[in-house]
Amino acid sequence: MSRTWKPNVTVAAVVERAGRFLMVEEHTPEGLRLNQPAGHLEADESLLQAVVRETVEETAYAFTPECVVGVYLWPRPRGDVTYLRLAFGGTVGDTPADTALDAGIVRAVWMAPDELRACASRHRSPLVMQCVDDWIAGRRFGLDLIRCYV
Repeated sequence: MSRTWKPNVTVAAVVERAGRFLMVEEHTPEGLRLNQPAGHLEADESLLQAVVRETVEETAYAFTPECVVGVYLWPRPRGDVTYLRLAFGGTVGDTPADTALDAGIVRAVWMAPDELRACASRHRSPLVMQCVDDWIAGRRFGLDLIRCYV
């Protein structure tokens, strides 16, 4: 019997404020890692709903998507999982809500690109820096690029 292959669909929020990016420090099987607020698409939700939900769950900030930064396909080097990531750029409110963060999330933190580059070994994946670099390069696509029929 052959196994059906499919990528894991994830969403990520790219948020810049005053030259710093909103990041999440989280526990992973590989240790403490940095990532954008990100997570898996759940059943019966749109991609935009997913990125708003994940950002709130991981940072307590309300996220407003404004553009698509990029679409990324990344097979993990171990070959066990392939991720299809849709990264959305947008804004968050001035202060986070007073709510508990998802299990495994240590904190939300604002980091400059140079700070992120200096700790690349702690990134959850190479997509972390690629999303930041794409944002800095001005990659912005309209949300009308996304069509959801959920």
